[in-house]
Parts: sequence; structure tokens; C-alpha cells
Amino acid sequence: MLKERMASTISSTAYSSLFSLHFNSWRKLSSRMLESNVFCKPTRPNISANYKAENGKKLYLGMDFGTSGARVSDESPLTIPTSSVDVHQSELDHDSVHSDGDGGPDMQTPNESDASVDESVAESALEMEDVSVSLRPVVASIAIDGTSATTIIIDSTSGDPLCRPYLYNESCPDALPLVKSIAPPKHTVCSGSSTLCKLVSWWNSCDSSKESAVLLHQADWLLWLLHGKLGVSDYNNALKVGYDPEMDSYPPWLLSQPYSHLLPSVQHPGTKIGCMKEDIRTQFGYPKDCLICTGTTDSIAAFLAAGATLPGKGVTSLGSTLAIKLLSTKRVEDARFGVYSHRLDDKWLVGGASNTGGAVLRQLFSDEQLKKLSEQINPLEASPLDYYPLQAVGERFPVADPNMEPRLHPRPKNDVEYLHGILESIARIEAKGYTLLKDLGATPVEEVITSGGGSKNEKWIKIRERVLGLPVSKANQTEAAYGAALLAMKGACENTASD
Repeated sequence: MLKERMASTISSTAYSSLFSLHFNSWRKLSSRMLESNVFCKPTRPNISANYKAENGKKLYLGMDFGTSGARVSDESPLTIPTSSVDVHQSELDHDSVHSDGDGGPDMQTPNESDASVDESVAESALEMEDVSVSLRPVVASIAIDGTSATTIIIDSTSGDPLCRPYLYNESCPDALPLVKSIAPPKHTVCSGSSTLCKLVSWWNSCDSSKESAVLLHQADWLLWLLHGKLGVSDYNNALKVGYDPEMDSYPPWLLSQPYSHLLPSVQHPGTKIGCMKEDIRTQFGYPKDCLICTGTTDSIAAFLAAGATLPGKGVTSLGSTLAIKLLSTKRVEDARFGVYSHRLDDKWLVGGASNTGGAVLRQLFSDEQLKKLSEQINPLEASPLDYYPLQAVGERFPVADPNMEPRLHPRPKNDVEYLHGILESIARIEAKGYTLLKDLGATPVEEVITSGGGSKNEKWIKIRERVLGLPVSKANQTEAAYGAALLAMKGACENTASD
């Protein structure tokens, strides 16, 4: 099993290291995809200046392109339990990519400067500020995670985008009736924000040639910039386009559609795709045999990083959105509630992602305000305020309602009370999510591990523990980049074993 194989791999590679780079983007690949000049190279200390690779050691590089606000951290080496593997984590600070705010499809093809921005983000990960020149020659493999259902259509001949990307939470209601007519009832794709709805919406609206088009998810595209093999994905990212992880193939009802040739080939997460492109490798000084491996979604990477290995263990990721994953012995799917299951070897990660979360807090409070106000909250006292904090109209989970209005009023004069009410309301949404999973047949949650930026708020953890009625703790490894690094290590070790 994946988790067990990873554990044994870690234990048997005492001279190997995981090197995680955290690229939490603020609304990554937003509605216009990319505005030129939005990316600015960070100025910060070299994250590996004090780390010297010993002879024989290898590094496994993980990158996270999630949805949380960009932060900077430079943590001291940590050690994975049961092994002597060093772990180094960092976060890249970069400017925000802002949405144009219309929330609807815009079929204009981005220009060349647009398409270059995310490439500069990916390449900057390989530059001096992020990986020391002395360490690059020992990076054995790289994997990337990205936001689920963030999608772009590419011309497979030229590599140029045929439309601007669809953001992860963008809904395409125009395509939903057609998708529902071909997919099984309650299927994951039967949601306006599913990748398949985005594909169908593009297919029905695009007048240009479609013969050479290929669909890529965010992580697929970023990895393609490194390995150069267009049209490769993983079964976690491909879930919302209709891939069946139980059958390990696309279902016949999807393959019979006229746009099925756009679907990428699918591999297990952490599988070798190929070596780094020669031009990138030589430009940045990476080894000739540096492998690029399939990635996963940001929430799956966070789950892997948290180390939940037994059924009944849940991981809540508190980033700009709230995502919950529960390790279950039973697969559960119900698009009415935005519930779906990701495969994790012989078990299932059941869950969903809400549009509530830290992004709402960032709209209302600064980081300093959040810190000071949180210190004054009594987490043992229930808040009487009942909100449904959303950035904009529309919710995905635990209620799939594109017309749901944000509810953040009445606002008390006391900001401590207001923040308390918002944090508790988000906790209630989380509790409703776990209860729904149990009612649908998933293994009941027994313990919740917290990852993401919200895991640093101790008062919020105590509020959630009271509302959930369960033990709630902060993950030892809170960043999805660590989970991506685990996948990079898995791919490298499996490749070595097969040689």
C-alpha cells in the first residue's frame, strides 16, 4: 500500500533527504490565468545556505501550488519518525494573481506573455534563491501538486493554450445538463465545477480546431514544463474529469464522447514520467538523471504529509478554502453534496472541499489582526453567531449550491466576537462535512489532523475540537509540499528498484 510502501522506503533510505518547496499561490491560475508582470522574484535568504549534502545523499523535491496565501518560512531540519531522513521546507513568496472578478467563462486565448508567467513561477523554483547550487546536483526527483479541477486546454502541437484556464471553483452550469445526461447518477462529474463540465463548456463554445487539443490539470501543466511530455496526469487530478480509479481507466460512457481524445493519459501518483528537459537541466544545473514524477492534488498532498494511515483518521486542510479528507475502507460518491473519493491504494480518501476558509478571513482582517484578536477568544465558550463565510456566491461542499449567498452579518461591534463567530461557523461547516460522510457510508471519523495555514491558530483548533467532539491536532508536517516530496521519493525509489 502507498503509505506503507512510503514508510518502508523512508526507513530504508537513511541517507536520503526530502526537500520541500512550498508554492502556495494566492488564487493560483486565476480567471485571466495570468496577467503579465504579476510575478516578482522574491528576495529572501537562501533556504539551503546552512545545509550541506553529504556524499551519497539524495534530495527529493516537492512543490505545492495550492490556493493559500503566499507566505515565507525557513524551517530548521526536521526528522521523519522511524528514520533519519532530513526534511527541509520552505515557502516561496510571490505576488498575487488577481481574478478579473466576473467568475464566468472567458474564451479569449491568452497571449504569449500570459502563458509565460506560470512558467517563470515553475522555473524560479529551480533558481539560486530556492535551491542552492551545491544541492541541485543531488536532486534525484521532483513532483508537484496543484489545485483540483483547475484546468487548461493546450494545443498538443505547439504547446500553446487554447483558452485561459478555468479556476478550481469556477462553475460551468451551461455544461451541467449534458454531463448529467451521459454520466451515472450522483457521479463526481455531475457538478458545475467539475473538470468534465469545464471541458464540455469549452468544447461547445470553442470555434477553433480541436483535433490537436489536450486537457491538462494545473499540476500536469507545470510538470510538463519540466519533462516535456504533453498529456500526462495522475488518477487523483483526473478524478473530476471522469477517470475511474477503481477500474483504473476512463469509463466507456466517457470514452464514447467526441472530446475523449483530449483526455490525458493517467498514471499512479508518484510515477516516473521521464527525466528533466535538457535545456532546463543544463540551465539550472540539475543532474542528467533527475526524474520528473506524476503529482497529485494539493489536498491529497497535504493528507500524505499529515501521516494519517488508518481508517477513521481525517485531515482537514485549512487554507484559503476548507478541504476535508477521511481515510475510509469504503468508496463514497455523491455529487448532490459535492462528495467524492480519491484512491489511496486499497483504501479511499473520501471528502470534499468547501469554498469557506481562510480567504474569507483575509478579506476581513490582516494577519496581525487575526493574531491579536484570536489571542482574546475563549475557545471553550460557544459563539451565538451563525454565519456561512464565503468569498462570493456559491458553495461546493457539504452543500453543492452554486447560488448560496455568503452570510457574514449581523456584525457585532466587537471584532473579537466577530472573528470568534466566523471561526466557529467554519468549524460547524467542517463538522457537517464529516457527519455527511458518515451518513453516506464512509468510515466514521475518530480523529482529525489539521494542515494548512489555519493549523497555526491554536484557539481555532480548540474551537474545532469542541464543535467536532473529537481529538483535533496539528500535523507534524503541515505543508502539502512535503507530501509532494514523498511522491517524488516514491517515484525515484520505484524507478531504482525496476532498473
